[in-house]
Amino acid sequence: MKKVFLSLALVASLLVISCKETTQDKVEVATEAVGTEVETAAEKTADAIDSTATETGEAVKEVAADVKEGAKEAAAVAAEKVEKGAKAVKEEVKK
Repeated sequence: MKKVFLSLALVASLLVISCKETTQDKVEVATEAVGTEVETAAEKTADAIDSTATETGEAVKEVAADVKEGAKEAAAVAAEKVEKGAKAVKEEVKK
């Protein structure tokens, strides 16, 4: 009976050792696959960040141009009102 259990234990340990090598190979392949996926995801993330930064930069430039144009228009309106006010003061002084 002891010989049967020892024989079964020996066979089981041989199977475990054999499985370990196969398992190690599978783990190595899986690790490489995960590494590749992580690298691909990192590259896609970097591309998305670059794209977003470019789009944001362009949007900021557009807004800055709009603000500059609005400032020019506001300055023209203010200058016109100042000129009208100056003319009114000149006329009052002439009276």
